[in-house]
Amino acid sequence: MKIRFPLMLLGLLAASQAFAQSPTATALPEWDKLTPAQRETLLAPIRDRWNSEPEAREHMLEHAQRWQRMTPEQRKQARRGVKRFERMNPEQREQARVLYRHMAELPAEQRKQLQEQWRQMTPEQRRAWILKNAPDQPPPEAKP
Repeated sequence: MKIRFPLMLLGLLAASQAFAQSPTATALPEWDKLTPAQRETLLAPIRDRWNSEPEAREHMLEHAQRWQRMTPEQRKQARRGVKRFERMNPEQREQARVLYRHMAELPAEQRKQLQEQWRQMTPEQRRAWILKNAPDQPPPEAKP
């Protein structure tokens, strides 16, 4: 299963990179003062995905609503998490996915305990934990 990042975050990230490459990146106005062409550049990826993936619309809307409820600090943490995930190798990403799914179901105190246990595990112990707790899917291929 492929984890999808919050749609708005990805769309805005892509658009911000395009704007950042222009010499006027620091002079860009607030949303209300963007030109129609600039707004279209930002919104087109979202509209295209919305139209091409009707089965994902509910998920996309939930992500957008959750993003709106986040504080600026929570949004900053989310962006850092996305960047960290992007820098992970495939094995680390799979570990993160399994760990996240498992932790999402735990009460806060148990989640905190698992986080502490995870920090203390060796790489071999982590792999064993992942294999034990992964949803019903074949284990990742072993590296030679």
